[in-house]
Amino acid sequence: MNTADVLADAFGRVQESVHEAVDGLSAEDLGAQLDSGANSIAWLVWHLARVQDDHVADASGQEQVWLDQGWADRFELPFTDTETGYGQSAGQVAQVRADAALLTGYYDAVHERTVDFVRGLDDAALDRVVDEAWSPPVTLGVRLISVIGDDMQHVGQAAFVRGSLERR
Repeated sequence: MNTADVLADAFGRVQESVHEAVDGLSAEDLGAQLDSGANSIAWLVWHLARVQDDHVADASGQEQVWLDQGWADRFELPFTDTETGYGQSAGQVAQVRADAALLTGYYDAVHERTVDFVRGLDDAALDRVVDEAWSPPVTLGVRLISVIGDDMQHVGQAAFVRGSLERR
């Protein structure tokens, strides 16, 4: 197994977990907040997909799937098209409403673009600096691992919310 295969496998695990957290739930359940300040499953999955889409598009020099494939129009959210959810208020979190097909459809499109990109990488490509705003500057390898880590945390939170809702 090479580096590209490891990255593709990790992103595949995110995709599987997204489907496990979302599939079979109603739009009402996906939008439910366990308390007034909590993130919903819909927001968590939308946010992790948006961040992955944003970061992979930037690293690969492509337009975001969100814009390129019309997902921003399909979601009809009251945010700018560049919004990823970072730093949003509880009120903004509550505005992310979507059904399971929309959430997984968008994530699957982001996943496909991501895997196409990472499968073409070699070890040397991972050393390329993609963000000089940090000290030390962020390399492509560090950025991709960061996205995987954040995605797994958010999808784990979504699974927790799903379990809480199912026990009610």
